[in-house]
Amino acid sequence: MILTGLDWLIIVLYFALSLAVGLAFTRRAGRSAEEYFLSDRRLPWWLAGTSMVATTFAADTPLAVTGLTVKHGIAGNWLWWSFVMSGMLTVFFYARLWRRAEVMTDAEFAELRYSGRPAAFLRAFRAFYLAVPINCIIIGWVTHAMATILGLTLGAGKWQATVFLFLLTALYSVVSGLWGVVITDFFQFVLAMAGSIALAVFALGTVGGLGGLLTSLEAKYPGGAPLALLPDLESAWMPVLTFFVYVAVNWWASWYPGAEPGGGGYVAQRIFSTRNERHAVLAALWFNLAHYALRPWPWILVALVSMVLYPGLSNPEEGYVKVMVDHLPPVWRGFLLAAFFAAYMSTISTHLNWGASYLVNDVYRRFVRADAPPRHYAMVARLTTLVMMVVAGVITYHLTSVEGAWKFLLAIGAGTGLVYLLRWYWWRINAWSEVSAMTAAFVLSLALQFGAGLNPDDARGFAWLMLATVAGTTAIWLAVTFLTPAEPLAHLRGFYAKVTPGGPGWRKVADRESSGIGASGLLELVHWALGCVVVYLGLFGIGSLLLGRPGRGAAFVGGALLLTGWLLKDLGQRGGQPRVVS
Repeated sequence: MILTGLDWLIIVLYFALSLAVGLAFTRRAGRSAEEYFLSDRRLPWWLAGTSMVATTFAADTPLAVTGLTVKHGIAGNWLWWSFVMSGMLTVFFYARLWRRAEVMTDAEFAELRYSGRPAAFLRAFRAFYLAVPINCIIIGWVTHAMATILGLTLGAGKWQATVFLFLLTALYSVVSGLWGVVITDFFQFVLAMAGSIALAVFALGTVGGLGGLLTSLEAKYPGGAPLALLPDLESAWMPVLTFFVYVAVNWWASWYPGAEPGGGGYVAQRIFSTRNERHAVLAALWFNLAHYALRPWPWILVALVSMVLYPGLSNPEEGYVKVMVDHLPPVWRGFLLAAFFAAYMSTISTHLNWGASYLVNDVYRRFVRADAPPRHYAMVARLTTLVMMVVAGVITYHLTSVEGAWKFLLAIGAGTGLVYLLRWYWWRINAWSEVSAMTAAFVLSLALQFGAGLNPDDARGFAWLMLATVAGTTAIWLAVTFLTPAEPLAHLRGFYAKVTPGGPGWRKVADRESSGIGASGLLELVHWALGCVVVYLGLFGIGSLLLGRPGRGAAFVGGALLLTGWLLKDLGQRGGQPRVVS
């Protein structure tokens, strides 16, 4: 790709803005770990929610969506569309509970929910597991995707690109803390979305607009299979069994970053950082609406154009970048490269900050040095961030496929989701339930992949891998739960009094308290179902408008808007005035 002086000016201005924001928050971030990791719990819902969306909008996402769409059609995106149900559970069942917990990380939650040495072990185990191997794998695949983009556009080698990207991100993410991360996330999300839409417009122009795209696809693929929003359940890539696993198992059974059952990870971190419970719910709701319904279509359109322009690519993910390289005019090239940098940096800065929060709050401060002054922990956080960047750099160099990394992470987290859902609503879950679930999922998944030969890249292999891992993991953690002692009743009462989750699963504890048992459970279930309907109506409505089905599209979008209005009104009147946590 040939860049003009104006292209470079746009890129330099973007870097200067990001660095300026980071420097502006340096002193504030250095006050304490709470400021560095949680913005002192003062984030408004729109900023926290947009930061969640920006984090999931990484350099890898357009490439992975392109690969799924080229190989399997639009319906290939059910790999991640199925997680709508999980996201809406977080909105209506768990966001308030997380905010009431008033912890710094979801690992710290272990010692709020459980007690004694098992809880302390779980806290340290989970913190290290998520911060180092899991978090660094995520950073690695995102950086791999961005290095691929730089290689195709600027001719940079993978190692050189990786070092440059890490040094670039370190300039502001290490010094600015969460305030700097979320403020830059907001501008980076706007820039990344504008760049994605611009590329989609230029890409469509090369094939004669939407009409020309649809005509070309019909000519190449009679019957319009790539345009179907629902998969052909007799196809080799999505048989009935695999689709069943996607829509009926994955979303509640598997841990996956950004779509954790019951919330968790950086989503929980943003919830902890909000002003109160109302802001926590609205932040999670905005995140899910934007993440699933508003964001994917510019990427999908470019993927469909790449099918017309570059059929038969050995790596379909590269089609997105090839459209960018071959068909963007000057100035827009610089703008879109800046947009890719924005998408990359928003994700990496969050994962570095989030991962460091585990190592500092749940390992160093909890087990190494518990009585240091606040500024000391802020300094340790910055050093920890740099160490994680080095580890992630090594992982980056050895990754070859974004989609493959997605499926690997899904598989090793299979079966853990039910524990994360039930620990809030069933008193009998204990610390060993979680430890055994995490360990069993990891061991069983690897054994089934490398011992039994179940290949996650094969549709049926992936389905059987997920089902077997979920079944085995669930059996193991349930057995461990009943074979190990329950948490002390006094500790459970303290947790219930602080978080008040409700539900019949706390009857043994709450019967001796004055509070009721889950009076709002049915209402939350209705809100959850409506939230899922809203997202899918919006997602498929926008898609129908773009794919030449205006009547259906208008009806779907109109229905989504009406239901959203009713949902927000009902939340405000009945469920949107929760207890405020200071």
